[in-house]
Amino acid sequence: MPALSSTMTEGKIVSWEKAPGDKIEKGETVVVVESDKADMDVESFYGGYLATILVQAGETAPVGAAIAFIAETEAEIEEARQKASQGFSSQPQETTTKVEEKVETVSAPQPSIKVSSDRIIASPRAKKLAKELKIDLATVTGSGVNGRITAEDVEKLTAKAPVAPVVTPQPTPVVTTPVIANNNLAGETVPLNTLQQAVVRNMMVSLQVPTFHVAYDISTDALDSLYRKIKPKGVTMTALLAKAVAVTLQKHPVVNSAYTENAIKYNENINIAVAVAMPDGGLITPVLKNADQIDIYSLARNWQDLVARARAKQLQPDEYSTGTFTLSNLGMFGVSSFDAILPPNTGGILAIGGVRPTVVADGNGFFGVKNQMTVTITCDHRNIYGADAAAFLKDLAELIENDTHSLTL
Repeated sequence: MPALSSTMTEGKIVSWEKAPGDKIEKGETVVVVESDKADMDVESFYGGYLATILVQAGETAPVGAAIAFIAETEAEIEEARQKASQGFSSQPQETTTKVEEKVETVSAPQPSIKVSSDRIIASPRAKKLAKELKIDLATVTGSGVNGRITAEDVEKLTAKAPVAPVVTPQPTPVVTTPVIANNNLAGETVPLNTLQQAVVRNMMVSLQVPTFHVAYDISTDALDSLYRKIKPKGVTMTALLAKAVAVTLQKHPVVNSAYTENAIKYNENINIAVAVAMPDGGLITPVLKNADQIDIYSLARNWQDLVARARAKQLQPDEYSTGTFTLSNLGMFGVSSFDAILPPNTGGILAIGGVRPTVVADGNGFFGVKNQMTVTITCDHRNIYGADAAAFLKDLAELIENDTHSLTL
């Protein structure tokens, strides 16, 4: 009689897809668990009957804790329920068979899912959506692991895939998603969700890193002009900034590096992570992989897809944890400049301030008004020095002010 167990560090039960007494097929989704940054379907490696649930929806399961019992036969259901009522220990035991669930982590590969050729494997959301739209799942091609059907696959089939949010022209580059405050929580104490808890852990790790900050003022007139030309083709300011930073990092590999134990890791790829605030709290950093190698139009499409799936909690771990350099923006809120906290395992993060008209003098002593933004880089001083950061910002400014055409090549 196996016990269904959680293999994450900690996970919150979002919903049970089966009720006690329901028959379960091997490989069938039983429960949805909220990990740090995504909702994951947990599939049973055993066939049988869901005898009893030990951790209810909304509750959190610790490492190795049994969350339910699966009985092999209907006759064993009552025996399992009695065992649970007698206070079954949630600690892993030698006699308890743990079920590996489909939960992705940064340090471990995703467990493979064995799919039987005579039945369809689909996520609960895909099944629900297919039922609502009256679509036969047999006609849907799955893009998930081993052909698993996702909700996005169903949406694409009906040509009703979610449209990427349209960014209203702003006087400043838009990188993050604004968080709408809930004014009805006065006087309440609200527990952190799993994503917020992950942010807390990362920030505490960051406090142990010796960092420094360097600021630079960049004129954005040329960048704004380019943006107006290519925006109708679906290019966002986020994609432009990510591309500009990635191209500049090609000349400054040390700024794209990370400190390891008594060594410097020079990353092979330039992966730009962009901070996005989630509407329900917390922060996530979708990653634009190989941003220096991809054309601006493809990069923009990739970003729209990442943001949409981040909001739906459908990103895979390598899509939010493989950034080699990070962008963050508060300029959209009118902030002129700020210092960003360095994410773990990276060398630098660039904080982007708001664009504002500024009186500047040219080399001939004449004054004029130009749009400028202040960018501030936070660096790990163990592998990046002040001169490295300053040189990077100087080249970034040169590209944005005088060489924007290279961003569309």
